[in-house]
Amino acid sequence: MRCAICKVGTTIQGTGTVTLERGVTTVVFKKVPALVCNNCGERYYEEPVTARLLETAEEAVRSGVQVDVREYVAA
Repeated sequence: MRCAICKVGTTIQGTGTVTLERGVTTVVFKKVPALVCNNCGERYYEEPVTARLLETAEEAVRSGVQVDVREYVAA
């Protein structure tokens, strides 16, 4: 797909790091599967991946985690 940000590059399979924050909780996910622009580096995450990230972050909020860094694990 063509990059929506730079309008020049195309996306290739890769990974990224996602940081989610809510209140006092910060969760960092490393090695998240993404489509990455080969020109500007913009990352696009597919809906199932995003849903999994949000679900995992919500669990961290509910359990009272303040900071958590983890490697992405598909469901």
